[in-house]
Amino acid sequence: MIDQHTTLNCNGILLDLSSPIVMGIINVTPDSFYADSRAGSVEQALQLAEKHVEAGATILDVGGMSSRPGAEIINVQEELDRVVPIIKAIKAHFPQSIISLDTVRSEVAMAGVAEGVGLINDISAGSLDEHLFSTVSNLNVPYVLMHMQGKPSNMQAQPTYDNVIEEVFDFFVEKVGELRTLGVKDIVIDPGFGFGKSIEHNYTLLRSLHVFKVLGLPILAGLSRKSMIYKLLEVEATEALIGTAALHMVALQQGSKILRVHDVREANEVIKLWSQLENH
Repeated sequence: MIDQHTTLNCNGILLDLSSPIVMGIINVTPDSFYADSRAGSVEQALQLAEKHVEAGATILDVGGMSSRPGAEIINVQEELDRVVPIIKAIKAHFPQSIISLDTVRSEVAMAGVAEGVGLINDISAGSLDEHLFSTVSNLNVPYVLMHMQGKPSNMQAQPTYDNVIEEVFDFFVEKVGELRTLGVKDIVIDPGFGFGKSIEHNYTLLRSLHVFKVLGLPILAGLSRKSMIYKLLEVEATEALIGTAALHMVALQQGSKILRVHDVREANEVIKLWSQLENH
């Protein structure tokens, strides 16, 4: 039996992952794929944060740059201008909440942690900023390591794998090794559903998610309202809540400890039902 890492030190707040938790999405962007997750002002971000906290979110994930398929990289200052005021406001109003910062940049990570961010969530696995891994080590906060084939601008062009499970697993082994060498203590792995993967790749990963438990690291599942759900069901993202809940149950059964979601209350309901199944 592999010893699973069940606690994360989030900038002084100890996060217990012995039971699954929910990460609520707050997109400080004008172009994220799901409109209801967007916050165009500090006031809107606080309203969304309050909604997530009241619904039971343990982590609030703030992102200032869209990573939807086809998204372009914005400049550093624009990203800082978007996220820093939001982080300050959330920390002031919800001081006990753990804030995750969704960024690919070391400068933004440093600015965020200085304002109270407890977790860095990086879709690029350090590939877009050579200093990010060492910066996370120096900041001494947990790091979400996500797999992505390509970049957001081209990742869904024609994703191909010989064996998606083996390739994502080998990627994690390599990158976790790099992070450990640099002294990063707390690592969460995210297979990157929808990031450089076809619908078939996504479902292959989901049904085999338990394979990654051998790494002994918490698994984050970011499935919420993604195209792997709404395209298969032939609906829009706004109509993909039931499909999302169904796949959240599968992710929990496969060993996920963090669900990154747009709909916090519903995700917590799935966790409650899963827990009942597990305990009886």
